[in-house]
Amino acid sequence: MAAAGARPVELGFAESAPAWRLRSEQFPSKVGGRPAWLGAAGLPGPRALACELCGRPLSFLLQVYAPLPGRPDAFHRCIFLFCCREQPCCAGLRVFRNQLPRKNDFYSYEPPSENPPPETGESVCLQLKSGAHLCRVCGCLGPKTCSRCHKAYYCSKEHQTLDWRLGHKQACAQPDHLDHIIPDHNFLFPEFEIVIETEDEIMPEVVEKEDYSEIIGSMGEALEEELDSMAKHESREDKIFQKFKTQIALEPEQILRYGRGIAPIWISGENIPQEKDIPDCPCGAKRILEFQVMPQLLNYLKADRLGKSIDWGILAVFTCAESCSLGTGYTEEFVWKQDVTDTP
Repeated sequence: MAAAGARPVELGFAESAPAWRLRSEQFPSKVGGRPAWLGAAGLPGPRALACELCGRPLSFLLQVYAPLPGRPDAFHRCIFLFCCREQPCCAGLRVFRNQLPRKNDFYSYEPPSENPPPETGESVCLQLKSGAHLCRVCGCLGPKTCSRCHKAYYCSKEHQTLDWRLGHKQACAQPDHLDHIIPDHNFLFPEFEIVIETEDEIMPEVVEKEDYSEIIGSMGEALEEELDSMAKHESREDKIFQKFKTQIALEPEQILRYGRGIAPIWISGENIPQEKDIPDCPCGAKRILEFQVMPQLLNYLKADRLGKSIDWGILAVFTCAESCSLGTGYTEEFVWKQDVTDTP
């Protein structure tokens, strides 16, 4: 893992945004809803987006648009993070990276318009330009289809059953209107745009410590030993958590900290990965931190209404240090979950 350098850290904040701003052609960073896929070909399939612990389909958590300057093959680049919200698991995590050159088969060479499109319809796009169909429930690749109408697509039997129970049984007879009558499956997280700001380099002023040597010297050896003892009993856990609180104090609403190759700020002294714990990319390169998801995001997810609450202290996302070129496909990267430990 790369050490923290002088490069600035970018902070992400969750803000409401109109639906058109969160579509793929706007290259958004966002939380919740359906994924705004970057490359429309080579999407991860149902097996890749299944929880490795319980086997159920994962929910889309967030995506971060993170192009690499000076890399023509990564002019467009996005990281997609998924999590398990199925009881009693709520623990699985998987993350994928996709990148495209500026000239590609899916998007205009020119930047997207900053004005809303003329159409005002709220229909959900469930077919990509590549022709790939998406699941009506989660917005991921949907290779399965309804055997009656052949117009509704799903990633899994679980999601087909859920959609049938919540309205497709009736809507199946009106296949031309399927995209306009998608029910709330109580599966997606609330949708927000992630707005990025550079962390203020001016940290709170640190008051210079006075020179207490003369004072301590006059107190006698007994008191000096007592103070030394108290300092030694301040646990490593306390120091790490205090450092975390100090670091986020100026911007307590931050949900994400981005900076390729920086060092993460951990919330606990427990379960901090060593370099050997972060697997190398299949291309042979090391993986480095790309961003970390903060616990403040949980406040926006309304996780309690989804059953057992998902939870984390820090989600640290590590990606290939070389951001190896993968054509139009998606490659799986690595995410490390650190939970909050109970402190007295």
